[in-house]
Amino acid sequence: MTSQPHLHQHGPEIQEFGTVAQLPIALSHDARQYSCQRLNRVLADTQFLYALYKKCHWGMRGPTAYQLHLLFDKHAQQQLELVDALAERVQSLGGVAVGDPRHAAQITGVPRPPDGIEGVHSMLSRLLDAHESILADTRDAATRTAGLGDDGTQDLLVSQVIRTGETQVWFLAEHLVAPDAGA
Repeated sequence: MTSQPHLHQHGPEIQEFGTVAQLPIALSHDARQYSCQRLNRVLADTQFLYALYKKCHWGMRGPTAYQLHLLFDKHAQQQLELVDALAERVQSLGGVAVGDPRHAAQITGVPRPPDGIEGVHSMLSRLLDAHESILADTRDAATRTAGLGDDGTQDLLVSQVIRTGETQVWFLAEHLVAPDAGA
C-alpha cells in the first residue's frame, strides 16, 4: 500500500453519449432514449443561457448597471441550478448528460453573442430571444415526453425549466418598457 496517487490514468468510455443503460424505472427504452435526447438539447441550451447571463453580468454599462448586474447574476445562478437538475435527470434515465462545453456548443440552438460588449437593450433582447427559443423547445419536449409516459421528465421541464424561464422573461422584458409608458 502506498499513499501515492496513480496519476494520468486513461481508459475506454464505459458508456457512449446517446445511449441509455437499462434501469428498473418502469419506462421503456425508447421513451428513455427520446427523453435523454430532448433533455440534452435543453441542457446544452441552458448551459449557454447561463454563460450568456454571466457575459451580460460582467459587461453591464450605464445607469442601470448595478441593478442589472445583480439581476443577471441571480438569473445565472437559477440557470446553473437548472443545468444540474437537467443533467441529473438524464443520468437517472440511464443516459449520458452533455457536460463538455465544446459538445454543448454542437448541440445548442442558442445563437452565439458577439465577442465584445453590446448595449444594454441589445443584451436584454438577446437574453429574451434565447429564453423564447428554449421555452418553445422545452414546451414541445414536455408535451412529447408526457405522451411517452415520462412524467418525471415532463414535470421537470414544466415545473422548473418553463416556470423559471417565464419568470426571468418577465423581469427582463420590464427593463425594455419605455420610461414614460403608463404615465
